[in-house]
Amino acid sequence: MVIQIIMLVAFFGTMIGIGIYCRKNSTDVNGFVLGGRNVGPWLTAFAYGTSYFSAVVFVGYAGQFGWKYGIAATWAGIGNAFLGSLLAWMVLGRRTRIMTQHLNSATMPQFFGSRYKSEGLKLLSSAVIFIFLIPYTASLYNGLSRLFGMAFKIDYAYCVLAMAALTAVYVIAGGYMATAINDFIQGIIMIVGIIAVIIAVLNTKGGFENAMTMLSGIGSEIEGIRIGEFTSFLGPDPIGLLGVVLLTSLGTWGLPQMVQKFYAIKSEKAITKGTVISTVFALIVAGGCYFLGGFGRLFTPETAADGSIIYDSIIPNMLSGLSPVLIGVVIILVLSASMSTLSSLVLASSSTLTLDFIKEKIVKNMPEKKQVFTMRLLIVVFIAVSAIIAIVQHNSKITFIAQLMGISWGALAGAFLAPFLYGLYSKSVTKAAVWVNIIFSTVVMIANILFGQYFPTILRSPINAGAFCMLAGLIIVPVVSSFTKKLEKEHIDDIFSCYNKKVIVDIKEHMG
Repeated sequence: MVIQIIMLVAFFGTMIGIGIYCRKNSTDVNGFVLGGRNVGPWLTAFAYGTSYFSAVVFVGYAGQFGWKYGIAATWAGIGNAFLGSLLAWMVLGRRTRIMTQHLNSATMPQFFGSRYKSEGLKLLSSAVIFIFLIPYTASLYNGLSRLFGMAFKIDYAYCVLAMAALTAVYVIAGGYMATAINDFIQGIIMIVGIIAVIIAVLNTKGGFENAMTMLSGIGSEIEGIRIGEFTSFLGPDPIGLLGVVLLTSLGTWGLPQMVQKFYAIKSEKAITKGTVISTVFALIVAGGCYFLGGFGRLFTPETAADGSIIYDSIIPNMLSGLSPVLIGVVIILVLSASMSTLSSLVLASSSTLTLDFIKEKIVKNMPEKKQVFTMRLLIVVFIAVSAIIAIVQHNSKITFIAQLMGISWGALAGAFLAPFLYGLYSKSVTKAAVWVNIIFSTVVMIANILFGQYFPTILRSPINAGAFCMLAGLIIVPVVSSFTKKLEKEHIDDIFSCYNKKVIVDIKEHMG
């Protein structure tokens, strides 16, 4: 216990110290929200990765999907690395950085407002972001508190409040640059921690080969799973696994807190280097988390009153037999993942509400210092609201972390992925198509929460419903654009001119 407390104090002290150190970089809006658009490849890549993976992945997704799909759950981690990181950086990175700077947009709603020449879209997307990031944030607290409860026997509410307060301190003090530097440190902890934990957990079952042998002998007549399917290449349910891969991989392409990382990167060379770093990071961290979760059936999970498995208990139970030092490492690992994601969420949400709603509709001509102050104030409000919801939600019907994250990711990725992606590449996307897509995905995900039992069986899960919205958007936007009013040619030509700027250079005259 003493070792664990010392590790926590050192961790918290470092995070707060970096926040205070970065105050000088957060005096204006550009510095506070984007780090002055001057963040290098290592910091950006780690900020992207640590915002991607949190307690939701380590505790919630790894536990639930490892239990359902066995070792095949590792495909989710591989998908996160190559679809959610490598391909995202290659397709979105350069064009996002260039076009957002050309449009002078610091948030996704600002991008939509300028790109599609619509104040209504800016306000709608701002509202969707603010509303649907809340359940995501609540899921972060839930996963972290379970591990704290296992290690320290601390009440859930105290865990939530402590994490909220500490994250607020360094984000408010140092803005984006503080989160980026802290994300880099937290990312290193995550890489070292996940490798150490996998080795330690497998050793409790006699090593990798013995653990695989034990897992291959498990089947379930109740679930209709044959012996050996938990160690098979695609697992017992390839279609369900595909939905998980799509939502957790392609979903990041439409998440505002993820895409915003590309706004801030320093240069084109930094994007190339960051692509490689981000992919390797995801392969180790996400691949490791899901691989570890695949061995969940070798451990005894907790069950609810109705006999159903409490998926969020699987990973903590796997770790409960480790040494105090390793448990301390796990706590710091998950704390790092959760705080980095939380900091990205609250920064994205507060900047969106301030720049896209308050500044535009309530306090026009707001001075820059007041904008930064308002964002800091909203960070406190957003963290407080999400913490309260997390505590209240603890005893509600929605108890699984993966459900909460699925709702948030599904709504946001479904609403924004297609309009953002097509907006960077296609001149033919219409304002109406974006409206239809955002409303469609939002309505489907809200209906899934309220009336999920009436959905087709495959779409009752928020995760599958989210994947459906995301793929549907890739069809809805071009189809609706084909028969609705196009934007003015002058406006479109001006927007896409950023990719083809002419450069005039001096040459020596040739007399012939």
